[in-house]
Amino acid sequence: MAVLRPTVFCSVPRLFNRIYAGITNAVDICEKGDAFIKEHTGNMYKNVKKKIEKGIAFPTCLSVNNTVCHFSPLASDETVLEEGDVLKIDMGCHVDGFIAAAAHTHVLQDGKVTGKAADVIAAANTAAEVALRLVRPGKKNKDVSEAVQKVAATYDCKIVEGVLSHQLKQFVIDGNKVVLSVSNPDTRVDDAEFEENEVYAIDIVTSTGD
Repeated sequence: MAVLRPTVFCSVPRLFNRIYAGITNAVDICEKGDAFIKEHTGNMYKNVKKKIEKGIAFPTCLSVNNTVCHFSPLASDETVLEEGDVLKIDMGCHVDGFIAAAAHTHVLQDGKVTGKAADVIAAANTAAEVALRLVRPGKKNKDVSEAVQKVAATYDCKIVEGVLSHQLKQFVIDGNKVVLSVSNPDTRVDDAEFEENEVYAIDIVTSTGD
């Protein structure tokens, strides 16, 4: 299972390598991610008269293998990562309530990733690129849902059902406008059209189905 949220943090893979090199304890990884956000947002706008709120908008989450996303372990969690684990790192920061979120999938191994792990990551990456091109004024949320499903199918993978991508507003991480990963008779959302200057965090979650 792979997840990719194509928004910011410049280069998420490069950031991942910078923060987490050599760390295999789940709690340590999440604490390191939160500390990184606090440190770097804390250095911004230090000399302005008006106090600007900034810091963590979404706690660092580490979801391993079949765990879909948004797993933030308790401090007592003793999970240790193992060779071959597929890791989904999810994090978010804000400055004055304006939110940036990012996610990255990483396989804990040396060398080239092959087989189903490679397929599911490629499916997520390609679907994210397609979604980015469709989140623009005049397009609709259902256009994104339909397109990413088609992309996943070309890799013999599926888009995970029940995942919502939300519009971001100042101090609001889950806005009213949403993109549903997979529409079916039991799960539907209101049709919505993207408008200029709107901001979205598009969550692409794919699975091999295993």
